[in-house]
Amino acid sequence: MHATVHDVFSATAARTPDAEFLFTESVTAAAYGIAAGPIRWGEAAAEVERLRAAYAKAGHGHGHRVGLLLENRPAFLFHWFALNALGASVVPINGEMRSAELAYLIGHSEIGLAVTLPERAADLHAAAAEAGIAFDTMHADGDVPSAKTAPPRAGQPIGADTECALLYTSGTTGRPKGCILSNTYFLNAGEWYAALDGVCSIRRDTERVMTPLPLTHMNAMACSTMVVLVAGGCLVQLDRFHPKQWLQSARESGATIVHYLGVMPAMLLAAAPSPADRDHAIRWAFGAGVDPKNHAPFEARFGFPLVEAWAMTETGVAACIMAHHEPRRVGRSCFGRQEDFVEIRLVDDQGRDAEAGAPGELWVRSAGSDPKRAFFSGYLKDEDATREAWAGGWFHTGDLVRRDAEGNFFFVDRKKNVIRRSGENISAVEVESVLNQHPAVKASAVAATPDSVRGDEVLACIVARESVAEADFATVAAGIVQHALDQLAYYKAPGYVAFVPELPLTPSQKIQRGQLREMAQALPGQSHCVDTRSMKKRQTP
Repeated sequence: MHATVHDVFSATAARTPDAEFLFTESVTAAAYGIAAGPIRWGEAAAEVERLRAAYAKAGHGHGHRVGLLLENRPAFLFHWFALNALGASVVPINGEMRSAELAYLIGHSEIGLAVTLPERAADLHAAAAEAGIAFDTMHADGDVPSAKTAPPRAGQPIGADTECALLYTSGTTGRPKGCILSNTYFLNAGEWYAALDGVCSIRRDTERVMTPLPLTHMNAMACSTMVVLVAGGCLVQLDRFHPKQWLQSARESGATIVHYLGVMPAMLLAAAPSPADRDHAIRWAFGAGVDPKNHAPFEARFGFPLVEAWAMTETGVAACIMAHHEPRRVGRSCFGRQEDFVEIRLVDDQGRDAEAGAPGELWVRSAGSDPKRAFFSGYLKDEDATREAWAGGWFHTGDLVRRDAEGNFFFVDRKKNVIRRSGENISAVEVESVLNQHPAVKASAVAATPDSVRGDEVLACIVARESVAEADFATVAAGIVQHALDQLAYYKAPGYVAFVPELPLTPSQKIQRGQLREMAQALPGQSHCVDTRSMKKRQTP
């Protein structure tokens, strides 16, 4: 049995050294300025070993954490595997993050080193200085700086329980939480994926898995990457989703399995139908959140099934529910039935099991003697939040789900106060904390408003410090949004700014989130609500 991610990578590389491990198609190659084409398993193994030796010589080892700000480049994987071999954990850093987010992540995770794109090194050093952390950066192909401290767990065995990665996920309140993920978490994901059957069978050493999802998220790190490590085959990691070139990338790479988020099928369907829509080798797609009205039309047009699934960063695939057996209830937000490896409850507001057909909060745990097996190991520096998430011995997901009489699960809504825009989870409280720093803002409250393309859009209700004339709404709103863009990833900034005389508050002066959500549905289009979506563009370094 393999104990680490590096173990399973090395074993497959030794077994299939001449096969293709990574394939960079032309669109991603042009975006990153790197060579298009394949990297073979043997070549990748040689680079991982070179990096492992360099990190070891520089004193990095068991218990250290190293940040990776490398987008979706092959170098991300090579540095991850090399560090994993030494028992060091990686902290993926979203390239869209700006100053406030970087300072929090570096300070909270206490990383002493980040492997970064050259153009972002200065940003990271400034954020580390603000956080008061002794810090170095290196480029992906540069010399490894000496470790600031000795490995915290030097001399202890590196194994299945060793921390492999620290992924940050937006929670219901406050700052993003750091999810500690072990080697077991990742290996379990790859083994589960490789053993899928029904609609989603995996052919050993054959599949070519294409994903545009970011390596800073669990899906790309633990699912698409790990199935290739466990089952062999080739990973096609796109830089991001390009709807106009997506089919071209699938054809060029020979993709047989693709990953998606709900917004992607809608964008692909928006293009004019073409005879080339079925000119591909795709067998099936793994994802979540497809709009019910688009599900059947997409499958009919493009000729492969969109297989819906449910999981979270905290659960990994240890509690994954997936509609990979027929009938899949296409177009009904169905994500499958319960499997033997997971126990599931749907719980109503009174703490009772929800009746068949009625929505309840989804509670999950691993079947067997260890209910936490292959889940996250806990939230870093937040034992209270970890205990709360596991109250009563079940992991409380915060998602509202219903189950029909046949045992099929259907997604209803998110109980959490999280905005989900184009697959990115956004904490309302995090955005509010930045908006409240703007001199024109007395108070703010952020909620989701529907967006036909992105699922949710961020709407900010602003109580201004001084009265703002209607003629000045657009100018003041633009200043507030620019302030947010300077501090946060572009997707977190408000797409709408509504000037309101007061916020809906509870008797204890907390934001009344339910009423706020209702307001957010109706505000766009009103005279005091400014549409700022055109300002939300990917920022260049």
